[in-house]
Amino acid sequence: MKRALLFAFVLISSVIFPSRSNAQWLNDSLSDMRTQRGISFVYNLQFPEAESEFREVVRLHPSHPTGYFFLAMVDWWRIVIDLNNESIDNRFVRKLNRVIDLCDSILERNPNDVAALFFKGGALGFRGRLRANREQWLDAANDGRDALPIVQQAYKIAPENYDILLGIGIYNYYAAVIPEQYPIVKPLMIFFPKGDKKLGIQQLETASMNAKYAAIETSYFLLQLYYSYEEKYFQALSIASRLAARFPDNALFIRYVGRCHVNLGQWNEACSEFSQIYERCEADSLRRPGYGKNTQREAAYYMGVCAMNRAAYDEAPKYFLRCEELSRALDGKEDSGFRVLAVLKLGMVYDVLAEREKATQQYKKILKLRDYQKSRDLASQYLKKPYSK
Repeated sequence: MKRALLFAFVLISSVIFPSRSNAQWLNDSLSDMRTQRGISFVYNLQFPEAESEFREVVRLHPSHPTGYFFLAMVDWWRIVIDLNNESIDNRFVRKLNRVIDLCDSILERNPNDVAALFFKGGALGFRGRLRANREQWLDAANDGRDALPIVQQAYKIAPENYDILLGIGIYNYYAAVIPEQYPIVKPLMIFFPKGDKKLGIQQLETASMNAKYAAIETSYFLLQLYYSYEEKYFQALSIASRLAARFPDNALFIRYVGRCHVNLGQWNEACSEFSQIYERCEADSLRRPGYGKNTQREAAYYMGVCAMNRAAYDEAPKYFLRCEELSRALDGKEDSGFRVLAVLKLGMVYDVLAEREKATQQYKKILKLRDYQKSRDLASQYLKKPYSK
């Protein structure tokens, strides 16, 4: 249910990025260059460098929301790579509120100012997405409700704009798909325009190839929908590989490469990717953004599976134990799938190693954790009869 609500609020607060197709956009090649360079720094998780570029845009245009909006996007990606860390949430919201206030000042003078509409819609959308991630459903719904007419107004003014296709494409896709996958959302959708899945994908693909500022973000959304909803892992892998090659320091893009290989059964490639990720986490967790506990937990789990796949059962326990240790630190009220599966597979490994007492302890532990992918049935089965490879 929470996942359904989260995506519902994501789709009604679709992301908007700016375009220079309207005369009201910053007519400044230097600021444009700095904005482009700053965006690249953001996606490569080079946050100080990105902030330096956007602060210069603010200095050059202190009454325009451009630089302020992208400074907020630096914090957004700090949040994205470590969703369990809420320490900068308030700072991020304050930055978005400043963008909204600046846009309101412009829109009071000209209600059809395209740049102000873009940035206000984007600020509301990102604020709603954060609030949905934090399960602040009412506030998230209000942001989504406020953002949608702004998105629609901007699209009416500039329908040929490739950057705005990101927000419109996201809406069309999710408005069609989410009610199908999560029926609980259907009553909410009667208040919103009908979606179109095929059109949404077409719009996102067009934006990913042609948008000036939103091409990367659109590619990232396409990657997520191909991976999570369409289950088109070859297409997802193509996008993830391209993003990871362009932004080699973005751990999230690299993780998607590994995930796609897993779902395609390409275990040699998957093991290679997650091995590198795990090593980076061990070496760089305190220095390199994106290689914290969440990333290491995922890498540890797949390294354990990789060890099992190549029958290196003596190597697997350290990875599954590390995965569970990290899960205990990260999990909130509900046990994560990583923890459940790591404990189950650890029991299976101990059985293969003929350490029955250790295996039994793990299976009993599974019965106290939440049921995930029939974990309790499997644990009960292996308690009666040891797992055999």
